[in-house]
Amino acid sequence: MKEMPNILWLEEIKKEDIISVGGKGASLGEMTSLGLPVPKAFVVTAQAFRRFLVETGIEDTLFRKLERLDVDDNGALESVSREVQDIVLSVEIPDQIREAIIDAYARMGENGEVVAVRSSATAEDLPEASFAGQQETFLNVLGNDDLLDAVQRCWASLYGARAIYYRAKQGFDDRGVNIAVVVQELIRSEKSGVMFTSHPVTGEPLTIVEGSWGLGEAVVSGSVSPDNYVFDLRSERVVDRLIAEKEIMIVPEGENGTKVVKLTPEQRTAPVLSDEEVARLATLGKIAEEHYGVPQDVEWAIVGDEIFILQSRPITTIRRPEIPRAGAEPAPEPAAALGVVLLEGQGASPGIASGRVVIVRDVRDTSTIKDGDILVTKMTNPDMVPAMRRVKAIVTDEGGMTCHAAIVSRELGTPAVVGTKKATKILQDGQVITVDGEKGTIYEGAVEAPAPAAPAAVAVAAPAPVITGTLVKVNVSLPEAAKRAAATGADGVGLLRIEHLILGLNKTPGWYVEHGEEEKFISELYSGIKTVLDAFPGKPVWVRTLDAPTDEFRNMEGGEVEPVEHNPMLGWRGIRRDLRSP
Repeated sequence: MKEMPNILWLEEIKKEDIISVGGKGASLGEMTSLGLPVPKAFVVTAQAFRRFLVETGIEDTLFRKLERLDVDDNGALESVSREVQDIVLSVEIPDQIREAIIDAYARMGENGEVVAVRSSATAEDLPEASFAGQQETFLNVLGNDDLLDAVQRCWASLYGARAIYYRAKQGFDDRGVNIAVVVQELIRSEKSGVMFTSHPVTGEPLTIVEGSWGLGEAVVSGSVSPDNYVFDLRSERVVDRLIAEKEIMIVPEGENGTKVVKLTPEQRTAPVLSDEEVARLATLGKIAEEHYGVPQDVEWAIVGDEIFILQSRPITTIRRPEIPRAGAEPAPEPAAALGVVLLEGQGASPGIASGRVVIVRDVRDTSTIKDGDILVTKMTNPDMVPAMRRVKAIVTDEGGMTCHAAIVSRELGTPAVVGTKKATKILQDGQVITVDGEKGTIYEGAVEAPAPAAPAAVAVAAPAPVITGTLVKVNVSLPEAAKRAAATGADGVGLLRIEHLILGLNKTPGWYVEHGEEEKFISELYSGIKTVLDAFPGKPVWVRTLDAPTDEFRNMEGGEVEPVEHNPMLGWRGIRRDLRSP
């Protein structure tokens, strides 16, 4: 391993430093080198970790224990893991490394910044190897002592039982695996949201910015209808804006917690962003799109007058733009209205479809939905995905272009209009309507559309691939969306959740066991996973083991035995439940 300092700031990191800073550090460094305003951070390098092992004299003892370990002996694996981690935690960090960390932390802020401390593992012989999710992360860390403790615990987490087992099965030599630690400022945003660097429905060269007050969780979850701004990069101005009535915001509370706060009447209708802020965001989004070579879905946050870019990923479903980006002819006149307009909202997924309205106020109402109906609800959730697969169109009261209804509809190729505010109050069960998912308009009756009623397959607009130091992967929620996601040229699938496949079956695993249909259950999961694998030949697909949510499973067949929990997000789920109910 080449000589490197104990600390590297993001501004100092180059692509080739991945062996010293790991995947997380390299990705943040790449975004920083583009000039994007990433929250400030430094990395405690992998070389600092190696010096820690050598200077404390624990290196040989530690590796001897690992070399004698049979990882297939679960008892021995757990025992050696605890012993090795205890060794790492039992010694003092050498003065030179300790002082470098404290000095860097002092540079982040005079009074000490609240930071996130994240592990970033790397292997000498294969620096691009992924060790995602195997090491620790610590949030809301404040003060020198807590920071040093968090760094040392990140180092120790390199020797967790799961991490040791994974490396052994992948053929990695523990002596060649190291760990860097990213120490990054925590952003407590005053306003936040998402940005699409091209229109996610039409593919036009328009930047769509959605924002609301507080943390971005409210926008992404669809619990609030965000403001919507359209910025034309050609004329460099805001060409359209929709100021929504925002009832709540989500703010931090305590250690690693959040709470919902009701907004004042003035805040509810006040614009979240100025035109100048929208223009600044659009400029940053363009930088990301040009670097990665495909339209981007960017998460952002604002504190005071500072904009921060938190994440950037490719838009996986987008129609080819009808208007060329360069040398464009004047846009054609909009098509005439299809009939009597009943409602308007945001067009979230393109296509035109007519059908019978079914109002869904509770997930149990989805049992009345038949193939070809139109789902009308306040906001969709994962429990409704089986019904969403059957309908011809979706209409919601709340949400924006990144809410659950919008994302799933685009993946399914189903027309959708979101953020209508009053669809569930104005429309009636059994009423026949027509939904235009591009214009965001709902018409009375079954209207003869100029285009086929069934939405055309969504094509992905992707220029020639750009080679970067960071692998760009996509998340896939539904197997049937895998081909469209693969067409972006993504480097693989970063996350495929098993629970999403099960929610689509509308039966809990327990139901299959009780009815003696375990093989059918296995076959269904196999089929879903294989569909995704087939769409990404030769590329990695990360499948997350079952994270069984009690609140979502309760509404499925066999879900009557699911416990009612005060906070299901922190309840009986994840690996703890998997081990108790194998």
